[in-house]
Amino acid sequence: MPVATLLPFTATPSRKSASPTSFRLTEKFILLLVFSAFITLCFGAIFFLPDSSKLLSGVFFHSSAVETNTRTGTDSVSNIAIGTDEKILAKIRKDHEKALVEAKDTLQKRPDEIKQEIQNDKEKVSQENRWKGARNDNNLPVIEYVRPPGATGHEPADPETKERRAKIKEMMKFAWDSYKRYAWGSNELRPVSKQGHSSNLFGSIKGATIVDALDTLYIMEMYEDFDMATEWVEKNLDFNVNAEVSVFEVNIRFVGGLLSAYYLSGKEVFRKKAIELGEKLLPAFKTPTGIPWALLNLKSGIGRNWPWASGGSSILAEYGTLHLEFMHLSKLSGNPAFAEKVMNIRKVLNRLDKPQGLYPNYLNPNSGQWGQHHVSVGGLGDSFYEYLLKAWLMSDKTDDEGKKLYYDALKAIETSLIRKSSGGLTYIAEWKGGLLEHKMGHLTCFAGGMIALGADGAPEDQTGHQMEQAAEIARTCHESYARTTLKLGPEAFRFDGGVEAIATRQNEKYFILRPEVIETYMYMWRFTHDPKYRDWGWEAVQALEKYCRVDGGYSGVRDVYASSPNHDDVQQSFYLAETLKEPPGDLVSILWPCHLFHRNVRNSVRKSIRFFVMLFILEFITAPPPHTTNTFSVIQTYTGAGHKIRISSKS
Repeated sequence: MPVATLLPFTATPSRKSASPTSFRLTEKFILLLVFSAFITLCFGAIFFLPDSSKLLSGVFFHSSAVETNTRTGTDSVSNIAIGTDEKILAKIRKDHEKALVEAKDTLQKRPDEIKQEIQNDKEKVSQENRWKGARNDNNLPVIEYVRPPGATGHEPADPETKERRAKIKEMMKFAWDSYKRYAWGSNELRPVSKQGHSSNLFGSIKGATIVDALDTLYIMEMYEDFDMATEWVEKNLDFNVNAEVSVFEVNIRFVGGLLSAYYLSGKEVFRKKAIELGEKLLPAFKTPTGIPWALLNLKSGIGRNWPWASGGSSILAEYGTLHLEFMHLSKLSGNPAFAEKVMNIRKVLNRLDKPQGLYPNYLNPNSGQWGQHHVSVGGLGDSFYEYLLKAWLMSDKTDDEGKKLYYDALKAIETSLIRKSSGGLTYIAEWKGGLLEHKMGHLTCFAGGMIALGADGAPEDQTGHQMEQAAEIARTCHESYARTTLKLGPEAFRFDGGVEAIATRQNEKYFILRPEVIETYMYMWRFTHDPKYRDWGWEAVQALEKYCRVDGGYSGVRDVYASSPNHDDVQQSFYLAETLKEPPGDLVSILWPCHLFHRNVRNSVRKSIRFFVMLFILEFITAPPPHTTNTFSVIQTYTGAGHKIRISSKS
């Protein structure tokens, strides 16, 4: 039988009857080949490609599988396949949406910003390659330790300053010895009842005072005590606990304390412990947005937020006060995850609209939206702003994003929050849903020092203006101390109802050994050399000695307006870590500088990373004469992580 008779349209026309719609034999043969190839391709794709059985079951047997499962209540292979495919499609959609958001963000940026991001990505790849280099016995990158210059070994020439410095060291020794005697190994000391004290902020982790005070012991050359503390850390500091901790508090006191001790001493035990703890904190970032939980169980990795925080929101000062430590953890561990987590926080914040340019204190980690519109430069917000500035400084002023975020935020704060009282006192109010509350917290008083520190890099010739602002805030905070009976500042003070810089509510009259006011004095002394800041610092020292010192250490007081102190019976760990390091007439301005980065939003101080304790050492190894007019154009020092810091500022 001719081949042509097997084809469709079997009639074979004669040449005479040929029409444009008829096919010749060769054409029919070619069509047959094409049709056969097509059939082969289709069946080959169905039966021979990977996961073809899943494809068949999903395409041909979908409805029957569903009916069968409905009748029997069992899961068939086809349903598993469908579920898998749906998960894959959902992931593709999610990745697609994420890519669209990132593309939209990129298109909204200026060309120079896009160029900078490309450069940053290149540097990140280069850094990751370096992180894959040599490792030590603990499988950590081999890092050449560089001891920070000027941390120890110098004496002031001025007799009065030398005497005051000796007094501060005696206070530190008394506080430390009391802790050793009555509370060794506990988190903190109860100096009145002479026993240990532990806050639930640390779960069942022990030794907060030991870790927090390490750098102070080293800088004050209390080497025997430093060695004792080091031995305790090596043998007893244990993070393998089934307990819920505050991510923020554990980071600033334990991670910050360990990093500070490592950069000062070079002892590997501190680096190892800091990285170990950092790794245990990483699960806190497992939220839909990457904004970390406030509380974390170190064993299970389950996190949650404070129930009182605006519908389960994360708090600005808590998730914003991880950046410095986590950037250094990546450097010291070779694990880029730490840096990626905190850089993602910035990405989330950059996508959000800010009311009047301000950052509300509450952010929902699930939705990525602001909670209650409450803005404060004090509690709940403070150290977020501080870390923006110091991230820029820590990067040798290459973190342009951090710089822009800081100065934009400061501009909004000046416009919406900074006010002047009828008596001429400048203060920073709080903002609640568009209304100002004319209250300033003790925690807010750190802002004077922060503004002074950032004034040199201020845009549009704002340096002088910002230094004036810093000085005015320092004066206001000094007034909050001077207007009390005990000459110690209240937790918060108000500017309404005919009062200025005075606490009017009983729950705002306490003092818990906080360092913020003294810290601002330190910065102002460093940048201006005005002797009044040393005098103000010494006033605070005398008040601490007179009203806070008890037989078993130093205690906070419940009412700074009372005629005699009513002690709260807690010697906070940050008293040794910060407050005693910061009186500007004494340790700080000569040799022992402050915790430039050390704050705490809930329990006391905002902390930051303490390996910046060396930042100002080199300018004044001994006290300069009052009213000196020299300009220290460039101060250079190292953090030990290899970042060179340059701070230019006029005296």
